[in-house]
Amino acid sequence: MPSDLVTPVTGTVTGDVECRITETGTVIARFRLTARPREWDARARAWRDGKPVAYICTVWRDLARTAAESLTDGVIVLVHGRITDVRDNTLWFSVDELGISLRQRIAYTEQSLPSPQAAAPISTPQPAAVPAPCPAPKPAAVAPARRTRTDSRPRWWETERSQGWPGFTSTGADSPPPTAARTR
Repeated sequence: MPSDLVTPVTGTVTGDVECRITETGTVIARFRLTARPREWDARARAWRDGKPVAYICTVWRDLARTAAESLTDGVIVLVHGRITDVRDNTLWFSVDELGISLRQRIAYTEQSLPSPQAAAPISTPQPAAVPAPCPAPKPAAVAPARRTRTDSRPRWWETERSQGWPGFTSTGADSPPPTAARTR
């Protein structure tokens, strides 16, 4: 059943990635993938998981190096490639493109570093509570209550900001245009 038709498959990596280098220096990685296609159950009128389909995926060259460093057991991936063989109820798959599913993970590239908010735990939004009545105004003589820090800025941020950023100078595109002196 070998084919030149490029087929997309989404599944879960099962086991470790095996990586080897041929005598000519070509890197080859191989990993197992299990896909569970979703099927419509007309009687129950709902989607359900189908029978698992087993794949053995082969990746070549630079993609093989990256796959060997990135993939672990249990990661959901999306692969594009061609079916090269069918043996023992397993599809052998030659992978052209490989990506990690972002459905359950956060991925970073070498060009993008995570923001401080990325380290915060993901929480589900809570239903809005009934707003509390507005408190009575406080007398002016009472010092304002100290704010609790809810952002990820360092402590020096507010100090520098309140002083107009004295240690920083604006340059380039961020600087305001020079004011021209008017002569009459």
